Amino acid sequence: MRRLMRNCQQDKIRFMNNHQYGHWPSPITPELLTAQGVRNSDPQAVGERLYWLETRPQEKGRNVLVCEQAGKRSELFAAPLSVRTRAQEYGGSSYLATTAFIFYVQDSDQRVYQFDLASQQTKALTPEGAFRYADFYHDQIHQRLLAICEDYTQNSHHPSARIIAIDLSTGVINTLAEGADFYSNPRLSPDAQQLSYVRWFHPQMPWDGSECVVVQLDGNGDCVSEQVIAGGTTESIFQPQWSPDNQLYFVSDRNNWWNIYRWDGTSTQAIYEYAAEFATPQWVFGMSTYGFLSTQEIFCCYSQHGYWQIGIIDIAKKNLRKIPSEFRDISAVHCNNNCAWFIAASATQGSQLYRYSDQKILPITHGDTRVEQEYIAQAEAVAFPTRDGEVSHGFFYRPTHVQFSVQPDSPPPLVVMCHGGPTGATETGLNLKIQFWTSRGFAVLDVNYRGSTGYGRQYRDRLKQNWGITDVIDACSGVDYLIAQKLVDDNKIAIRGSSAGGYTVLAALTFSHHFKAGASLYGIGDLEALAKDTHKFETHYLDSLVGAYPQEQAIYHARSPIHHIEQLNCPVIFLQGLQDKVVPPAQAEAMVNALTAKGIYTEYVTFAEEAHGFRQAQTIQHALESELAFYLKVFDQKNSGDN
Repeated sequence: MRRLMRNCQQDKIRFMNNHQYGHWPSPITPELLTAQGVRNSDPQAVGERLYWLETRPQEKGRNVLVCEQAGKRSELFAAPLSVRTRAQEYGGSSYLATTAFIFYVQDSDQRVYQFDLASQQTKALTPEGAFRYADFYHDQIHQRLLAICEDYTQNSHHPSARIIAIDLSTGVINTLAEGADFYSNPRLSPDAQQLSYVRWFHPQMPWDGSECVVVQLDGNGDCVSEQVIAGGTTESIFQPQWSPDNQLYFVSDRNNWWNIYRWDGTSTQAIYEYAAEFATPQWVFGMSTYGFLSTQEIFCCYSQHGYWQIGIIDIAKKNLRKIPSEFRDISAVHCNNNCAWFIAASATQGSQLYRYSDQKILPITHGDTRVEQEYIAQAEAVAFPTRDGEVSHGFFYRPTHVQFSVQPDSPPPLVVMCHGGPTGATETGLNLKIQFWTSRGFAVLDVNYRGSTGYGRQYRDRLKQNWGITDVIDACSGVDYLIAQKLVDDNKIAIRGSSAGGYTVLAALTFSHHFKAGASLYGIGDLEALAKDTHKFETHYLDSLVGAYPQEQAIYHARSPIHHIEQLNCPVIFLQGLQDKVVPPAQAEAMVNALTAKGIYTEYVTFAEEAHGFRQAQTIQHALESELAFYLKVFDQKNSGDN
């Protein structure tokens, strides 16, 4: 009888513990998250073959080049070969498929290789040395490979950039364009008489100001003259590409929204003006939001109110036909032979590769979430007033579970998420990293603070000179809004973010009193140190976000949490890759040491083989487990204190 009573008491305690927010038993484990974490990217269709890259956490983040032909799928290169470029640190556009060859960058040495599909033989096209390459284009007429080249031989921290042409017969490398700080998107016109590309100069970022250049070529493919046809210091150009009928199209934000334009050789006109974004910030090479189904139709994706959609633009009629779908996030559009391929995710299905043809959408890859729909929280768009009299945006996710629900008299804890960038936006497709929290009893607010993309250039520019102020106001205002709606527990609010989002986390913890705990994943605590020690691509990023350095050094000090430790009074967990060159470990270590000296509870979790962003399954799992345990320890102690 005593044993029965003891067992009943234990079952009751177990049920009560499980019912506590944060302790709900969830099928979305860290192991499941990484098992389903294969990321598809960069689809390319050539003839009957379809290629794409798979980033596999279970293989230490290896990028695998996959080929599908006649229903059969294979890996082109065996492990441990990884197809990845480190150009501009963030990479992108690391391979190009043609009818006869695959050109690719091998991660281990960053050289460009040519793989012959017929003979299955590989040869190196570029020499050994401190070079990085990306964004390829095959010039069939002159039998050469165009590419962006970063040269680190003279300066290991700030490489020079240029557009090169690699002769596929002799291996000779010639320079086609140089002098700008950055280049991207080298593309030849169908008649091979013109070369287009994007360039920009310090202190601009590509989403602030860039130029679209068209170069006239002679019969040998050499540059004769150049013309800037669009862009400038206050206009951002994205993805210029040539149509089948030899006209140049590009995306510009000259009317506040990233819309598609056409240059016919003499003048530029909008193809379809719309209060939506047909582009996204160019953090990596090879980003694509549109392509040509024919000379008359453009297949495109665009963002409106934080949600991505797909459609077809009739070029002659200048109208957009929306394609009904359940997709929330869409990217990597590639068109060929009246078909389109793209990466997309819905609210209930993770990111997968799809094909659009004959007015039908068909999946190429099939995700298996292995999670019942009853466990999946839905994104609810919220627009809330800010403390400085404007409006900010975000997405709210309620705790969601088959067995448990939110009690009316007991609101749940809240995790506020701050996306990276900071120029970027949160995504609303199925994200198991969000569902990991909501299925355990946490509410989540994913903030698209002012400065985020997807709401027009004016909204994006609101963060200029205001990083560490406007984003913090928006995170706090979002919390105020949810508390006023009685949707969250005002005594159990955490904030988390990675990279630039990690800075917003530390700034919010330091300069406000809304949060009881925080998690900084490779985040920034010292803006001045970041200005002095970061890679070339972001060397002057802070000029627009904070102020020119060192002229505005006082502002850097004023907004750096490391200099105001006395104001930070809640527990913080830091998660850091020790190979990070974008935000070096010294940033986290300085914060940890200062907080520890002050007596604030702090955890510091490091990963020896990780750089900026966690790619390996074991790392991702351990990071999530550590963060969850940290929150539960902090919030459970609050329960004890309240009792």
